[in-house]
Amino acid sequence: MSKAKLVITAVVIEGRSQAEVARSYGVSKGWVSKLIARYRAEGEAAFQPRSRRPKTSPTARPGFGRRTGHDRLAP
Repeated sequence: MSKAKLVITAVVIEGRSQAEVARSYGVSKGWVSKLIARYRAEGEAAFQPRSRRPKTSPTARPGFGRRTGHDRLAP
């Protein structure tokens, strides 16, 4: 069972406080709060891990890092 599922179960089903659950599982109160909010909004989908990759990169240069046929040197 994932830690997220254990934390959500402890708060929602067992009725323990978020602070108590955070202490007992060694996680931050903010993470517990975020999980509970996600569970209330999305249900069972909250148990799935989330990607930490940013959706955008405001400092990225357009086209940088992509290889196309136009940027290669001719033989």
